[in-house]
Amino acid sequence: MQRLLSTLILMACASGAGAVTNQEDWGGEAELGVLITSGNTEETNINTRVALVNDVPGWRNQLKLASLYSKADGETTSEEYRASAQTDYKFSERQFWFLRGSYEDDRFSGYDFESSLTSGYGHRLWQQGERSFLELSAGGGYRFNRFDEPDDTGEREEKEAITRLSGRLDYSLSETALVRQTLSTEVGLDDGNTVSESETSLQAAINGSLSMKLAFRLKHLSEPPGDSENVDTETAVSLLYGF
Repeated sequence: MQRLLSTLILMACASGAGAVTNQEDWGGEAELGVLITSGNTEETNINTRVALVNDVPGWRNQLKLASLYSKADGETTSEEYRASAQTDYKFSERQFWFLRGSYEDDRFSGYDFESSLTSGYGHRLWQQGERSFLELSAGGGYRFNRFDEPDDTGEREEKEAITRLSGRLDYSLSETALVRQTLSTEVGLDDGNTVSESETSLQAAINGSLSMKLAFRLKHLSEPPGDSENVDTETAVSLLYGF
């Protein structure tokens, strides 16, 4: 029931985003990275991502879906699925109010799932051309997670109010190359537990629609469940198709 509730929260956020625009107004990008080796070590790594965005006067809407799967010598070493949806009401050229929902299912994190719903204020502090900008946002909301196993107190659920801070920097190195840095942290107001994420990426165009992308993602939990590690990292090389 709780898993269903979390999924419905995310879907409602996404539906609200799409309700204010026409389908033909949406654009985005699809990403695929695959590595398969054989011989002394048999390993398979697959990462996928789809990001949809719509930016019109008054509104900006975003939907992101991502997955990661790794297998080495016949054993699954990572399996992760992430989804987020955000709708922004722009009450000036650079200021907006956002509503965001997120859901994550990581088989090796110690969580059955993690989800949050937040809302707050954002400001595009700097912009140069169409592809270079710095954007910061701050807000609050609610976190609802479920552990794979009960914690020391016998609880399987983690529910608390949170504060969310985030930032994004896009910088165009040239007409064909772009650097992107995103940062976010969610702080629990009850116990001070924090979940922080960072992604640094460089993408270079191969032709009009196709690009190569190199990305490094880091996720830090101040108090991970069970024997899970505090820090998870991912490094990916993939093809990016814009549409």
